[in-house]
Amino acid sequence: MTKVLFYGMTGEKMCFQHILMNALDLSEAGKEVKIIFEGASVKLVSVFEEESNPLYNKAKGSGLIAGICLACSKVLGVYEENMKSGLPMLDDMLGHAGMKSYINDGYQVISM
Repeated sequence: MTKVLFYGMTGEKMCFQHILMNALDLSEAGKEVKIIFEGASVKLVSVFEEESNPLYNKAKGSGLIAGICLACSKVLGVYEENMKSGLPMLDDMLGHAGMKSYINDGYQVISM
């Protein structure tokens, strides 16, 4: 089975929307998919939550979102807002969300 991890780094909403669209498309095609908010993308979680973004909500409801980088959330001042999302805060790589466990589990990593 194909496994794909989307490792979102950009804080640009349109770019992250493409991560969500591709993740949902692959998941609906039977692929195993996960999404991580890392880097500047951690600022988008509260935006997506506030606007009740349909792509984000569908990905979240489908369990595709693995979590949000803890360190970046704190550094970029969105930790409290991100905690409200109910998504896991990830810190397995020196406080950041790592890829290693996904790579070890056979995931292909796509970073955007």
